[in-house]
Amino acid sequence: MRAIHVTAHGGPDVLTAVEVPDPEPAPGELLVRVRAAGVNFIDTYLRAGLYPSRPPYVPGIEGCGEVIGTGSPDTGFTVGDRVAWTDAAGSYAEKTVVAADRALPVPDGVGDEVAGAALLRGLTAHYLLDGSAHPATGDTILVHAGAGGVGLLLTEWATSRGVTVISTVSSDAKEELSRTAGAAHVLRYDDDIAARVHEVTSGHGVQVTYDGVGASTFDASIASTAVRGTVVLFGAASGPVPPFDLQRLNAAGSLSVARPTLAHFVADRAELEWRANEFFSSITTGRLHVSVGQTFGLADAADAHRALESRATTGATALIP
Repeated sequence: MRAIHVTAHGGPDVLTAVEVPDPEPAPGELLVRVRAAGVNFIDTYLRAGLYPSRPPYVPGIEGCGEVIGTGSPDTGFTVGDRVAWTDAAGSYAEKTVVAADRALPVPDGVGDEVAGAALLRGLTAHYLLDGSAHPATGDTILVHAGAGGVGLLLTEWATSRGVTVISTVSSDAKEELSRTAGAAHVLRYDDDIAARVHEVTSGHGVQVTYDGVGASTFDASIASTAVRGTVVLFGAASGPVPPFDLQRLNAAGSLSVARPTLAHFVADRAELEWRANEFFSSITTGRLHVSVGQTFGLADAADAHRALESRATTGATALIP
């Protein structure tokens, strides 16, 4: 089958199209023909060596596809079932193996590209709102990268619950996307973000700041958050946040900082299914409008990484084998 290899740690150029043997499912696993694979920042962190990985390997952890084989008869799935996943290594390929207890059935009304490239973002948005923090109706939150895949979902989901969203973006086009998702105020990264946040919140700041950008926005996140508020740092698109003095949280208003990761909020099968079902049902009922902003052929994985890392993408990004 065709697949992508990370040949060494480095930039997007280390992503190379190769021919490799088909994977074989073990007991409790599914062999899946990949219809769409999600492209995520964690893929770039692993490729660059920011997170531990051992090249050569097939990248990608998220996708959607059709079950074409099972490693044992007790998986709960049959050939022909459509499934999605967010933690199956080797998803940048024509076929991959998915643990049956991590595979999720995809309902009618949710397309392959959406299920394959937006589920990880959907689960992330869900645990950010119902897990790492719990903004309530009437609260105001700050969402960095408001036109990104998580940012758009987080904004739309939060506003549907009566939460006011302030977002940050980098362009007019992204501002329009963020406002369409429901952002009440849209700022630019070169604004004095904290000053603008305090201006639109009558000096109070926001109850929760969601920061998936990292190094370039973290100081503004701290300064924008209200007394006894929470900063949720869930990504590092601009690089990791350097170590900082915890006494800053005292001076900034007895703040809390969380650094969550999705794996800890979907480790239990029941919790995984609950979050996934909430996401899929919100799509099928029209509560959420998921955007797959761009698709690439499997051989163009390097271009997909370049687009993601340069913030040239909107919504989710999919590879189509």
